[in-house]
Amino acid sequence: MAEIIDGKAVAEDVVAKVKTLAAGLKAEKGIVPGLAVVIVGEDPASQVYVASKGKKAKECGFHSVQHTLPAETGEAELAELIETLNADPAIHGILVQLPLPKHIDSGSIIQTISPDKDVDGFHFVNVGKLGTGELETAFVPCTPAGSMLLIERVRGKDLSGLNAVVVGRSNIVGKPMANLLLAANCTVTIAHSRTKDLAALARTADILVAAVGRPEMIRSDWVKPGATVIDVGINRVPAPDKGEGKTRLVGDVAYTEAADNAGAITPVPGGVGPMTIALLMANTLVSAYLRAGLARPSF
Repeated sequence: MAEIIDGKAVAEDVVAKVKTLAAGLKAEKGIVPGLAVVIVGEDPASQVYVASKGKKAKECGFHSVQHTLPAETGEAELAELIETLNADPAIHGILVQLPLPKHIDSGSIIQTISPDKDVDGFHFVNVGKLGTGELETAFVPCTPAGSMLLIERVRGKDLSGLNAVVVGRSNIVGKPMANLLLAANCTVTIAHSRTKDLAALARTADILVAAVGRPEMIRSDWVKPGATVIDVGINRVPAPDKGEGKTRLVGDVAYTEAADNAGAITPVPGGVGPMTIALLMANTLVSAYLRAGLARPSF
């Protein structure tokens, strides 16, 4: 049976370090890390995410600000708010909760965020830094950054000689994940829905990252014996055994059967999920450190 990679425990370690460093920054420099979260409209899932981010920021001792705008807010109005936050010295991280209403171009809005405050790591400047290996000054998207920490807990920081397969090519997870693995000296293949014989390719992976958004697509016979499996997927599927209309969360990996082959595996929930919000806190702290002219802390 595989080692279960406890994302909740690792996330708690990250948050504990963030709290300690934030308290030290306030005591030594008088600087309190500031995180501003902007939400447009009333999407229920977005509201839950935003509330949890604000709660965690306060728990870390941050200055936490939430801007809730009506769904009909125009793109120019939203961009104006972001420019105000860009200029606010008390704010070190700006997060615009996605998805935005259809009349707003999410891509152009993200590019209005100052790269120095882009704690989601979506600005082209940060994407470019990650792609060229400039990790010391880049903000890396929180989900792949958290996934990388989980891999390091099992495999160490230097992944020389290992083959990694990333299933999924999104800008938010797949591509940045591949770049992080490359930076750690992995040999990396990005696979996707058009990949020929995906199962055979997955079986070559010492590290297999599933980020495709298809419930339990990765089966046991896709997993190389002893591989480290990181399941980024969060899918809600019917659970009639729990009662009529009930659902449960599953990943992109058929966990129970894949765990028989894997050397280590993340569960869903409780694996990658908790790491995402922990790394958002870490990125905000890093931004405050860099603004203060201090060396970047590592996690």
